[in-house]
Amino acid sequence: MPYRKTPLVESQIYHIFTKSIAGFRIFNSDYDFERMLAAVCFYAVENPPSKFSLFIENRSNLEEVKSQALSVDSVKIVEILAYCLMPTHIHLVLKQLKPGGISKFVNVILKSYSKYFNVRYKRKCPLWEGRFRSVLVETDEQFLHLTRYIHLNPVSISLADNPEDWKSSSYEEYIGRVEDKNRICAFYDYLDMDQSSYKKFVEDRIDYQKELEQIKHLIIE
Repeated sequence: MPYRKTPLVESQIYHIFTKSIAGFRIFNSDYDFERMLAAVCFYAVENPPSKFSLFIENRSNLEEVKSQALSVDSVKIVEILAYCLMPTHIHLVLKQLKPGGISKFVNVILKSYSKYFNVRYKRKCPLWEGRFRSVLVETDEQFLHLTRYIHLNPVSISLADNPEDWKSSSYEEYIGRVEDKNRICAFYDYLDMDQSSYKKFVEDRIDYQKELEQIKHLIIE
């Protein structure tokens, strides 16, 4: 499916993809991954309670930041349905709830992380490669296959043996290994499959997706 350049529409679901410049590694520690995920939770609401940096300073750890950000009594601009943070790129599956919500949300989380990263690693260069890409998810079947694809990303390039070993994705939420109070993603309305069936659906495809990863340079223009 080609990437769309048309305006993003409320109540629609999109696969959002963005990557670093020239394959530069943008997550170098567990804390880097956790900080980005905390920002994803924090900026999903229309009017965050403070600056993200101040919000972090007043919390004991990033897990607390995520849980409290999601519990803020405020209107959301996007609904987070799935995610996978990779060393050089990010996959998000988002439902737009407010006009311009996805663009505002993605731009602010990327800008926030760039500031943090450049200070921490003493850089001054841009971090991200241009504007993020978006693809409309039109059916529940597409949603199902998309989430499998992004949850298998770490396995495809041998960063993990199994998708549950990669902690910077929503896979453990999908297979029921995260308590409801700690869940980030609101995917139940779009996934007509129980947790054990979803696990089998994903993991039965591991070898095939690894094969595709090995030959994709031959089949993608």
